[in-house]
Amino acid sequence: MCGRFASARGKHELLEEFEVELDGAADDELRPDYNIAPTKPVYAVLSRVPKQSPEGRPVRQLRVMKWGLVPSWAKDPSIGAKMINARVETVAEKPSFRRAFAERRCLLPADGYFEWAVLEETDAKGKPKKQPYYVHPADGGPMAMAGLYEFWRDRGRPDDDPLAWLTTCTIITTSAVDEAGKVHDRMPMLIERGRWADWLDPGVADAGEFLIPAGSTGLVIHPVSTAVNSVRNNGPELVEPLATGGGGGQALF
Repeated sequence: MCGRFASARGKHELLEEFEVELDGAADDELRPDYNIAPTKPVYAVLSRVPKQSPEGRPVRQLRVMKWGLVPSWAKDPSIGAKMINARVETVAEKPSFRRAFAERRCLLPADGYFEWAVLEETDAKGKPKKQPYYVHPADGGPMAMAGLYEFWRDRGRPDDDPLAWLTTCTIITTSAVDEAGKVHDRMPMLIERGRWADWLDPGVADAGEFLIPAGSTGLVIHPVSTAVNSVRNNGPELVEPLATGGGGGQALF
C-alpha cells in the first residue's frame, strides 16, 4: 500500500509542470508537506468540462482533495479513511472504484513516498521494529501517481452551503518490483508523462491498457528517521537519508 507520501512543490510549480489550464485551487494553496497522511488535503490534477464552458471540452485542472475516497453512495464520509488505496488488480471491478476508474481518473503529484520494512529486532514489547524508507525519483522530478476521485454530497446541508460537497481521492497501487519489493510488496502506480493526457481523458472509458505491472521507473530508495512515524512531525529532515544509509540512496530499478 501507499500510506504516507511527501509533496513540497508549490502550486505554481505544479501548474507549470503538469501543464494545467485552470487553477481550480485558486483559494486553496497548500503548504509544503513532507508527511502526508490519510484524510489530509492534497493536490490533484484532473481533466473535466468546466460548468460554464462554451466549448464543452475537458480542461486540465489542479484541485485540492481529501485523501481517502468516499463513494457517492456512501452514507458516512468516514469510510474514506479506509479507502486510501485501490489495487490495480481489482480497481476496474470493485463497486467502490469502478465508476471512478471509468470516468474520474486523476494524477496525484508527489516528491516521493514512504514504506516501512519489518526488521528482525524487536522493541520493548516484543514487537518487530520497522525501518522507514523514502522512495523518490533519482532525477529529483515529480512523481505522477495514478489516482481516482469522487464527489460526495452531504444531504444534510443546503445546496448553497460550501461544505455540501466533498471531493476525495485514492491512490492506485500495483506490485512493487525489484528492490522496492524487499521493503514492501506494493507501490503506487505511476503514469509516464507521455500518457498523462490519455489517463486523464474522461472520454476514455476503457482504461484497461494502463493496468500493467510496474516497469522501470528510475526511483531510488534510502532509509530515513523514524520521526516520520508520527504525523505530528513535518519538515524536509524527514526525507533526508540516515547517516548510516550511505547518503546517496540505493538504486532500485
